Amino acid sequence: MSDWLTQGLPHIWLPYTQMTTAATPLAVVATQGARIRLADGRELIDGISSWWTACHGYNHPHIRAAVEQQLATLPHVMFAGLVHEPALRLAQRLAALLPGDLERVFFTESGSVAVEVALKMAIQYWRNQGQAAKKRIVYFRHAYHGDTFATMALCDPEEGMHTLFAGAMPDQLMAELPSDENLRRAFDLLLRTHADRLAAVIIEPLVQGAGGMKMHDATTLAFVAEACARHNVLLIADEIMTGLGRSGRMFACEEAGVLPDIVCLSKALTGGTLPLAATVARPHVFEAFLSGDPAAALMHGPTYMANAMACAAANASLDLFEREPRLAQVAAIEAQMREQLAPCRRLAGVAELRIKGAIGAVELTGTVDLDGLRRRFAELGVWVRPFGNVVYLMPPFIIAADELATLTAAVRQVLSERAQGL
Repeated sequence: MSDWLTQGLPHIWLPYTQMTTAATPLAVVATQGARIRLADGRELIDGISSWWTACHGYNHPHIRAAVEQQLATLPHVMFAGLVHEPALRLAQRLAALLPGDLERVFFTESGSVAVEVALKMAIQYWRNQGQAAKKRIVYFRHAYHGDTFATMALCDPEEGMHTLFAGAMPDQLMAELPSDENLRRAFDLLLRTHADRLAAVIIEPLVQGAGGMKMHDATTLAFVAEACARHNVLLIADEIMTGLGRSGRMFACEEAGVLPDIVCLSKALTGGTLPLAATVARPHVFEAFLSGDPAAALMHGPTYMANAMACAAANASLDLFEREPRLAQVAAIEAQMREQLAPCRRLAGVAELRIKGAIGAVELTGTVDLDGLRRRFAELGVWVRPFGNVVYLMPPFIIAADELATLTAAVRQVLSERAQGL
């Protein structure tokens, strides 16, 4: 075992991990394409794009060159009173790429913070217009919007990972996704009843990620948007996971023809290279902050906001979406997963198979031995990290067909072995 591993592990606190029983994490020494190389010489095919970020695969030469060039000239300056070309060019490109008039970009460094900023925007939007009572947020069952305190309050309180903090977070309103007529009536009633106190509804469009890869259709999303407009409530689209091609469109909202008031982006924004996030607002939201009163300004400013290297990486990532057939690759991944994961439906212990774009999820029944499943996947040469009761694949868009076939075969094999033990 390498010295850096043995000497460093005693000082690391790992995420989402009970450290007394945690297995030794796998030591990574290099990445390339869709593969992760371990210190022991093994290679794993990455089935989850490093928490859904590495959409172009690892070490893409175009992104690497852009970051190297930026590092040599301007790694970072504070983004208060100063601006730089990578950030302004990226803001302009995002405004042109996003639907409708989503055009004012506020950069942060993580998805959770992007959502926090969206919440600040929504609440202060109403406060600046003399409607300070409109400060509560509606979210949906199975939602996940981040791990900070404000975002934890928007995660499913029963199925999420934040139950320990119940009572310590703001009290928000949870709704069921309005996927049928009864639920639509209930959702409309919720908004109508609380409209004078509601600042916004927040939704992960089409796919709820860390809440279990739950999926809903474009009709449901469109109804949520229509209800928000009817009851004078802002709509926030959390496209941190679904945005930038993962759902099969550049942005999931496009499938439903929905134009949110605010959208949050992160994850794949830099192609999985550097931390960056963006909260993007429409003109009417931005204009509510324009005033002679300094207190009406948006009071938020991360130290590494609009980091120049991260913005350079994001610009290079957008170049690749323009130059290379990313959405066609996503469509091919979806078709291959539909065919090769279909046998999972017949296995004991499988509740449902869900596929959307480059997202494939197998929901399991019964007790799930997550550590055992993760270990078995690594033994088969793939990096797949189930959570809750879901085994899922979200591979890089550039993955080769044979590499994806290895991933789907591993899922079939591991779940077949589990079925035999039930």
